[in-house]
Amino acid sequence: QMQFVESGGGSVQPGGSLTLSCTGYGIDFSRLVMGWYRQPPGMQLELVTHIIRDMPRYLDSVKGRFTISRDNTKNSIYLQMNSLKSEDTGVYFCNAVPAIGDWGQGTQVTVSS
Repeated sequence: QMQFVESGGGSVQPGGSLTLSCTGYGIDFSRLVMGWYRQPPGMQLELVTHIIRDMPRYLDSVKGRFTISRDNTKNSIYLQMNSLKSEDTGVYFCNAVPAIGDWGQGTQVTVSS
């Protein structure tokens, strides 16, 4: 059974940093474009960043602050988030791009002073 498990979220002040991790089970990441999505409070899910093999793409609002990476040997992707802003608050999910299967539980990121 395919499953995504996200971790690493938390509460930080503006300007802080967090690193998110996602591991997939029952799925081979190496063959997929993988991405991080987020759902801000009361808003729709949006694709924040994705990685095509080793080539990252970013939403304009996170360029220069977020870095996506992958480790196919661990079937995992990561998201290093620096200089966090209040508008980065939301639940973060990983999935393929386009998304497949069921979504994981996500990990909450809260940026607030």
